[in-house]
Amino acid sequence: MRLFFCGLFAAALASGQSVTSLLTEKLRAQIEAYDARMEGVLGVAMIDLKTGERWSYHGKALFPQASAIKIPILIEMFRLREEGKLRFEEMVRLDPKEMVGGSGVLQTRLKEGAITVSIEELVREMIASSDNTATNWCIRRVGMANVNQTMSKLGFLSTRLQRVMIDQEAASRDEENISTPEEMVEIAKLIFDAKAVNAKASGEMIAMMKLVKAGMRKGVPPEVEVASKVGELTGVRTETGIIYLKGRPFVLAVMGTYLKEPQSPVEAITRMVFEHFQKLAQGNIYGNLGVR
Repeated sequence: MRLFFCGLFAAALASGQSVTSLLTEKLRAQIEAYDARMEGVLGVAMIDLKTGERWSYHGKALFPQASAIKIPILIEMFRLREEGKLRFEEMVRLDPKEMVGGSGVLQTRLKEGAITVSIEELVREMIASSDNTATNWCIRRVGMANVNQTMSKLGFLSTRLQRVMIDQEAASRDEENISTPEEMVEIAKLIFDAKAVNAKASGEMIAMMKLVKAGMRKGVPPEVEVASKVGELTGVRTETGIIYLKGRPFVLAVMGTYLKEPQSPVEAITRMVFEHFQKLAQGNIYGNLGVR
């Protein structure tokens, strides 16, 4: 197992090892120790949004994304709106036959009969309540191939939408929605940087992702904002998010598979990484904690 480092204070390392890199080694040791104890396998990636430094642990491994794949779908919905091919204020009718199980609030309403909702509500519920009925409607509207084409154009060749939600036959054929920890943090960073679509769309996407209350939210203090998307399947837990730590925001992806139910590594790893960045936020690059 290895933890990869990119751009860790190159000037400091030229003359000797930086104390910041030593702190990162301790984080690596914590992650490795946690991985050694847990069932299944673990992948982690993170980006320091202040310095641009990137690190990952099994960051290039392909993991099933479950509902975290809804982030690329979200980007595609906003991209089509920007191109004038989609109007979020448009009202659409959903029939009970379109109801999909799993998470979400629309299935409860559909049990009473057909409903009419705006496209904006469908997009929001796809993220906020991880509604699978809303998600499958969005997939039909934008097309799987278009989501994947957009990901490819953005440089994400491993991130692939391969099936709708709750399609067990497709899953049995190994047609999972997949990505890597490294790609998912880069996708989230594009949203943070207002480069996934534009600044207005990024603000709206982040607002939707802040409605999610999951493992990352539990792993940080309540006053720290989190914008994330969680994914869950039997034996799978994944979450990608932006952690708005004052002075040191970062992007994090945590993925586990072959897990023993109901085990999830997300909260524990988030707490470790948050504490690491909290130390960095409290001092200068030499660990002087009296200068912030």
